[in-house]
Amino acid sequence: MNRENKRILVVGAGFSGAVLARELAEYGFSVKVIDKRGHVGGNAFDYVNEIGLRVHQYGPHLFHTSNMKVVDWLSRFTEWTPYQHKVKAQLRDGRLVTLPVNRETRDIVGEAHVLDIFFRPYSKKMWGIDLEELDPEILQRVPIRDDLNELYFPNDQFQALPSAGYTKTFEKILDHPNIDLQLLTTFDRRSEPDFLHVFNSMPIDEYFDYALGRLPYRSVKFHHFNLPIPRIYPVASVNFTHDEPFTRVTEWKNLPGHGSNNAFTTLTIEEPCDYADNQFERFYPVKDISGKNIELYKAYKSLTRDNMTFIGRCGMYAYLDMHQAISSALAISRAFLAQRP
Repeated sequence: MNRENKRILVVGAGFSGAVLARELAEYGFSVKVIDKRGHVGGNAFDYVNEIGLRVHQYGPHLFHTSNMKVVDWLSRFTEWTPYQHKVKAQLRDGRLVTLPVNRETRDIVGEAHVLDIFFRPYSKKMWGIDLEELDPEILQRVPIRDDLNELYFPNDQFQALPSAGYTKTFEKILDHPNIDLQLLTTFDRRSEPDFLHVFNSMPIDEYFDYALGRLPYRSVKFHHFNLPIPRIYPVASVNFTHDEPFTRVTEWKNLPGHGSNNAFTTLTIEEPCDYADNQFERFYPVKDISGKNIELYKAYKSLTRDNMTFIGRCGMYAYLDMHQAISSALAISRAFLAQRP
């Protein structure tokens, strides 16, 4: 097989696209990676702001997993700073209590009030639907505990942050002579015949021009503030329990390796919304209890041609943590390579 007919197009420079691009480039394919944004890293993109603090543009990304194969793969491109994430919730009276709800938090608010304080208002804001309409699997991601655990991911074997940040990690992943990276570039279907295969992380319903209807997504508006206060919170992330539209705040200097400033701190407050209210920025597929959204996704997937593979959250219409996106991309690349002579 000559180099010309080993051309691959990867749409999206987030985890799914970057991992696939690197794997195929190392196998000898010529890989073109495009992204409509002006940066690599997808939603994991981070940067150092004007007061010297590292900020995750699209909300906090905390790497945690028990899949050591994923850790080993990613460790080729980054060193790690150990970090075990802790989260507090702010009650209406201003008190901070531990999340996930543990025995101490339950005793403070009363067991009968746990759902109404920590889950019902947050779920309504986050997903735009009532708690009873959500797939129970979403709530099970943060189970109520009967111990005094304070860790948000208590069961994950590996928890850390890339020492130089996510953006630097992505730059190293995509630094290969067989990878051609083009940012601020939108996907054009007319280019498909130029490639042996397309791995596409764009929304699958958008690719098919919404022929079967639109898949719903939730989005988030991120409000970044610099305040002339040395420090505000004891932990990096604080969830709000009120009925106002905001769900949580992140104080970036509370994450290790995210800079220091003795006079200022940087906060990011999150405001969930429908993706149509945020320039169609899609962050979370809506996993409804009826399953109608998944059925619509499956209908779109059945239209996909053999030379196209949809990847990532929007392409697969799935809620993927970072380690899951990497693991999925590695599996997809192995399956693709297994079919090649």
